[in-house]
Amino acid sequence: MASGGNSNWTAKQNKRFENALVMYPKDTPDRWHNLARAVGGKTVEEVIKHYEELVEDLRQIETGHVPLPNYRDTEENSKGYNYMDEEQRLRNLRLK
Repeated sequence: MASGGNSNWTAKQNKRFENALVMYPKDTPDRWHNLARAVGGKTVEEVIKHYEELVEDLRQIETGHVPLPNYRDTEENSKGYNYMDEEQRLRNLRLK
């Protein structure tokens, strides 16, 4: 997957980025500046690159180039984490 360049993004920045994508859809004026400001500590160029890598990761998943994990029925899985929910969340990000 293309996310190798994302390693310098903290979990907090990634969450801010995801939330900002919802707040600033693709037709928002100055979208990239708003996203960078919302993330904090990232340039517009870094935000654009991060977005492009996310879109590529989604394309790889959707085209079957990334195998789905083989989850076993474990206590952790019974806590409510649903891979399909995560996949749908990623698809929603792509539509932004």
